[in-house]
Amino acid sequence: MPRYAPTAAAGAGLLVALALPFYLDRFWLQAGLFAMAAAIGAIGLNLLTGATGQLSLGHAFFLAVGAYGYCALSGGGEEGLTGLGLPTAVAAAGAVVLAGLAGGLLSPIAGRLSGAYLGIATLALIFIGQHLLFNADDVTGGYNGRAVPPLELFGYRFDDNEDVLLGVPFESAEKLWYVGLALLVAGALFARGVLRGRPGRAMNALRDHRIAAGVMGVPVARLRAGVFVLSSMYAGLAGVLLALVFQRTVPEYFGFVLSLEYLAMIVIGGLGSVAGAVMGAAFVSLLPQVFIRYSESLPLVSATGGGVAPGEASRYLYGAAVVAVVLFLPGGLVRLAPRRRTPEKKEPSDAEDAVPTPHST
Repeated sequence: MPRYAPTAAAGAGLLVALALPFYLDRFWLQAGLFAMAAAIGAIGLNLLTGATGQLSLGHAFFLAVGAYGYCALSGGGEEGLTGLGLPTAVAAAGAVVLAGLAGGLLSPIAGRLSGAYLGIATLALIFIGQHLLFNADDVTGGYNGRAVPPLELFGYRFDDNEDVLLGVPFESAEKLWYVGLALLVAGALFARGVLRGRPGRAMNALRDHRIAAGVMGVPVARLRAGVFVLSSMYAGLAGVLLALVFQRTVPEYFGFVLSLEYLAMIVIGGLGSVAGAVMGAAFVSLLPQVFIRYSESLPLVSATGGGVAPGEASRYLYGAAVVAVVLFLPGGLVRLAPRRRTPEKKEPSDAEDAVPTPHST
């Protein structure tokens, strides 16, 4: 495969993504935005679980911190809820920082635990988070959730007020599409740089053999804690984007099932791979939308009764996909993508070996 082929394919894919808001309807644009948010969160979890080998079952908690943190920081006290009324761009950045701080509070534990022990410790975050979301009514709105203020950048509001661009009406989904795309590209490039640099090599060494990594000078506890904080910030950013797309936060969404879905994303896509995280997130997040849209045409699937609900059917399918990937494609869907060939070294012939060089004696 030519060296420039992956770059050309990525560039073509980006151009297609830039043009999609002019051709897709609102349903598919929202589905694409859900996939972008899921991809951002999956990249963060893949840094922690795929590259470093640290199991986390509490990823949904940090998504909730990002989503509700944005609402609390940007809200102006509407509906009798607490809000600081900050500019929405500042609130979005602050929500990501809040998620990182929440991860920092748990980072000493993450630095010393691994495997199932860390999984159980992070699982506790889900129960703590659900209790807070349902009972901290002044901040979260309780069972009813709270409205999400629309994003505003440089005086331009990403809301449902219709703007016309090249004859195409742009509402919130079309406007947010480019925000989500920019965040996804930036997050993917940053994670790719981390994995290809010295931190990535240290993370992989820690994943493969903790004791050997420590002997080679890798600060095990500090690296684990740092990656946990970085993963939490990715989740917080995904939570902010989800809140902007949903336009209302709902506590039930940020439960244990969401954390399991993120684990399914990175396993299906490919552990330790940025591209794999994006592919797995697209598969897991778009599958329910496809079932919802075409439930009347699919056998045994029905949104109104008489068959399996679209959401349940999608979980059955990507659950089966996890099993299939583990058994038959351990590297995930990313292994199916064509790879760049490394040029083979030319072996010297016998005649060439027989010819003495000027420096030979």
